Amino acid sequence: MAMKIRLARGGSKKRPFYRIVAADSRMPRDGRFIEKLGTYNPLLPKDSEERVKMDVEKIEAWIAKGAQPTERVTRMLEAAGVREKTERNNPKKGTPGKKAQERVQEKADKAAAAAEAANAPAEEASAE
Repeated sequence: MAMKIRLARGGSKKRPFYRIVAADSRMPRDGRFIEKLGTYNPLLPKDSEERVKMDVEKIEAWIAKGAQPTERVTRMLEAAGVREKTERNNPKKGTPGKKAQERVQEKADKAAAAAEAANAPAEEASAE
């Protein structure tokens, strides 16, 4: 049985609240889980102690048994100092999209045309 340590969503519409749970990877996100390991409330400020509550001993025990934490839970564990930080590389994240690149190109073309037009009368005046 493949075990995951993941978030199970609770709360009402537009008011999310998550439980950190150990669950079989085949179960639905909000479905059956084996053990509740903590809570996560994204509506609280980032510096609040109530935002993420975890039972670190239980989480470490599940990891020792072979459970794999999801990416989000891994980041929470790194922030808590339980796991060492891993270097992530997403080189495409900072690059603008296709339409934004087109807009930048159009703006550069207009600026070049305006600069060329501004230089043209100065060149004509010096030629005379």
